[in-house]
Amino acid sequence: MRRRGCAAEPAQASQPSPAVVDTHAHIFRRGLQLAANPRYVPDYDATLTDYLKQLDAHGTSQGVLVQPSFLGTDNSYLVAALKEQPKRLRGVVVVDPASTRAELEELAAAGAVGVRLNLVGADLPDLKQGPWPVFLRQLGKLNWLVEVQREARDLPQIVGPLLDAGMNIVVDHFGRPNPAQGIDDPGFRYLLSVAPSRRVWLKLSGAYRNGPDGNALAAAAVPLAVSAFGASRLLWGSDWPHTQFERVANYGAVRAQFDKWISHPADRAVILQTTPAELYHFPSTAAAAGH
Repeated sequence: MRRRGCAAEPAQASQPSPAVVDTHAHIFRRGLQLAANPRYVPDYDATLTDYLKQLDAHGTSQGVLVQPSFLGTDNSYLVAALKEQPKRLRGVVVVDPASTRAELEELAAAGAVGVRLNLVGADLPDLKQGPWPVFLRQLGKLNWLVEVQREARDLPQIVGPLLDAGMNIVVDHFGRPNPAQGIDDPGFRYLLSVAPSRRVWLKLSGAYRNGPDGNALAAAAVPLAVSAFGASRLLWGSDWPHTQFERVANYGAVRAQFDKWISHPADRAVILQTTPAELYHFPSTAAAAGH
């Protein structure tokens, strides 16, 4: 209400603030159907409500939910979250390569934008044989990305065929270099060498997954990654709820760590805002501002 005798202040055009995107998080609860022979199963719940509280508490507008390995190809819990928060969330799912176009389109309609190849501890697939060439063509038609998690030594056998197939590729957790070799791991150097393709994005996330000196390795890797990829091909992810590393990591700490890695404000804005908004098909900044 305007006070009597006081002039009304001129209206100010509101400018929506850019949307910060967390490109790597997981949700789950106890009692969900598990994959066969999971490497690890959490004994706690990490629900959508819990995750949204983390986003809100740390000024993060949007998030990408990545299907955890222990849930296998049952993406139903993730998909339900995408449908509940269509403006704030996107998903990266795990599916059988024999999935039909109709099955993939149903996931796309829910907000999935890519598939994850979580190959840690698994046999390497021959991406040039079997169902894979047809499957990758289907992903290309949907404009989906392929997210890869595997130790760096094996990345040439995965990233190379994916590039040959014309895919956009996101590599998790600094490429998982061998802790003993660090930035001299040939697999990490291979990643740097394919940066000029402009179809590979490297995720600055989960430094603690790269050995007891993972933070030091990350600090050494970031300048090389920035130089090779440029900010427009780098991403940040919280890796919340930091499965298996819950005692050494939390959302605020990993966000602050990223700010130390990327000190230039312009680069930080590209990595946190511009690049993920485009890659993960988020709505416009104006739409996102209203959650």
